[in-house]
Amino acid sequence: NRSMQSSTIQYRYFTLFLTFLFYTAYHLSRKPISIVKSQLHRNCSTVIRPADLNITNNDTWCDWKPFDQDNYQTLFGVLDNCFLVAYAIGMFISGIFGERLPLRYYLSVGMLMSGLFTALFGLGFYWNIHSLGYYAFIQVMNGLMQTTGWPAVVACVGNWFGKGKRGFIMGVWNSHTSVGNILGSLIAGVFVSTAWGMSFIVPGLIIASTGILCFFFLVESQFLFITEALTQIDVENGETEPLLHNSPHIDRTINSTNTAEISESVVEHTEAISFCGALRIPGVVEFSLCLLFAKLVSYTFLYWLPLYISNIAHFDAKQAGDMSTLFDAGGIVGGIMAGLVSDYTGGRATTCFIMLVAAAPMLFVYNSIGQRSLATTIGMLLLCGGLVNGPYALITTAVSADLGTHESLRGNSRALSTVTAIIDGTGSIGAALGPLLAGLISPTGWNNVFYMLISADVLACLFLFRLVYKEAQGWCGRARG
Repeated sequence: NRSMQSSTIQYRYFTLFLTFLFYTAYHLSRKPISIVKSQLHRNCSTVIRPADLNITNNDTWCDWKPFDQDNYQTLFGVLDNCFLVAYAIGMFISGIFGERLPLRYYLSVGMLMSGLFTALFGLGFYWNIHSLGYYAFIQVMNGLMQTTGWPAVVACVGNWFGKGKRGFIMGVWNSHTSVGNILGSLIAGVFVSTAWGMSFIVPGLIIASTGILCFFFLVESQFLFITEALTQIDVENGETEPLLHNSPHIDRTINSTNTAEISESVVEHTEAISFCGALRIPGVVEFSLCLLFAKLVSYTFLYWLPLYISNIAHFDAKQAGDMSTLFDAGGIVGGIMAGLVSDYTGGRATTCFIMLVAAAPMLFVYNSIGQRSLATTIGMLLLCGGLVNGPYALITTAVSADLGTHESLRGNSRALSTVTAIIDGTGSIGAALGPLLAGLISPTGWNNVFYMLISADVLACLFLFRLVYKEAQGWCGRARG
């Protein structure tokens, strides 16, 4: 059935493109807060003062209350953690819902609600809201809504692609994280100096629009695609009963594709795996704890890099935001390279381990000499971005998909969403801790922030050591054979 095979392959890559677009929008809508921080609290002595403005404090007249106080970095940390703690808690629940609800509806509602709360943060500018409680509540709700994204899109891609080239495909696909960060920085940067509210409203409208796109066009698995297609064929042939999942028509169609990847991902089970059952899958705990510290480093850069560049290199808010996109550009290359190497060697843990080992000294070098010249800054940001985000990208995509379809599950594809949620949920605890610790430590000096990041990198390596040893044993065994 060549027509069916061709349609399946075409829609497989269309689904890859759609999910890429969806999660780009998720990350695009998270980025504005890091760009707007340097606008909410500025050095007012460098700002031209309007002649008709009645000023009571020369030092803070240009700041946005309540971020005009000396503890503004702590307040920024509170906002970051309202989002990230809610995201971490919600992620563990999200995977359970993701297995039991249609992914198309789940993603669509999640993106629409994320767009609403992102826009509400920006409307605080136009409504002249100066309550920390308002912005904190918006961040909590947005964090919960954003948890709908990751387990669902990974489950969709895992349902369409087999293990053969999963590292490379998901490495390229996972560049949506960095592309979203870059676009979010650039879009927010356009408005940040004139009307920072639009830095949130425009990304909010974008992610809401992709939610509508998801509702009309996403097909969440090959099984569903083939079932619907064969049902349509039966209707056209005058049959009124839909094809059952165990119909021989489906078996013949699957066999006719003659590809291991398609047949692997079409198997469908109705029973979802339990939370404890997912934890017992070999490697889930180790990779989850590794991701906790890897994501701590990545999200500290995500939320604090523009402010760091602004403070150390004395760039304005837009320039610092534009410069910070180089870290994400490096992350794109790092994620793709990590996927390629791990596909070729079969060593997911070893690939992550080597990149994390290399990242620790590079973070030290960046903090020491990274701001000496423009060329040095660009080179170090690209290199650090690749080494920091490469392992993070590999664990959250190919590793999660591998473990979610582990041989111990005996083909239960419904486990993928729960495994993804456990791994990314644990990582999100680190994502919440990183910006919080940065907010608490940065008043004592940026050097101490980088020492914290280097320590987290080392801990991430330690949790992978057992898996690296097992992979090395496997290679040695094959070499002897």
